[in-house]
Amino acid sequence: MTDKKILRLIYIVSAIVFVLVAVLFTLPKANHIPDWVKILPKLNASLNGTCFVLLLFSLYFIKQKKIRLHKIINLTAFTLSVLFLLSYVLFHAFGVETRYGDLNHDGVLDAAEMLQAGNIRYVYYVILITHILLAAIVLPLVLISFFRGLSNQIPQHKKIVHWSYPIWLFVTLSGVIVYLMISPYYNF
Repeated sequence: MTDKKILRLIYIVSAIVFVLVAVLFTLPKANHIPDWVKILPKLNASLNGTCFVLLLFSLYFIKQKKIRLHKIINLTAFTLSVLFLLSYVLFHAFGVETRYGDLNHDGVLDAAEMLQAGNIRYVYYVILITHILLAAIVLPLVLISFFRGLSNQIPQHKKIVHWSYPIWLFVTLSGVIVYLMISPYYNF
């Protein structure tokens, strides 16, 4: 396969994933959420947190010129990110909705709940929105980074990693932060 075809495939796969995730939020809410679904947010946060740590090790090992370890760690982080994506899709397929500050779980923030949540609510939304936007663009960047690295196109790999690495690192960390901030409001 030529580089052009592989890049086209990366963009197609990324677009399909983006559309699939977007469609999840149009699904009706499930009448009953099975108990096993309730552990998925914690699993997702754990996967994101593990990826964050692995990405830090990845940077350390490439700076030490330990390319083999760098590759293994990145492949592990990528595999965990794929598992995260599958778990995320599965969780949201049940139409679970949670609103930050919704203490009584009625889906509406009343004045008392807004007051109790305070201005930290805005911090949550800034983190959430940047997390969502960057998560939407990180997949093709990571896939291109992997393609360039695994096909030994090192100068091109370094160039794309300049963008993909910090974005992937932020997305994994902000995913954990979003979970920690929203988890008290889950209605399970």
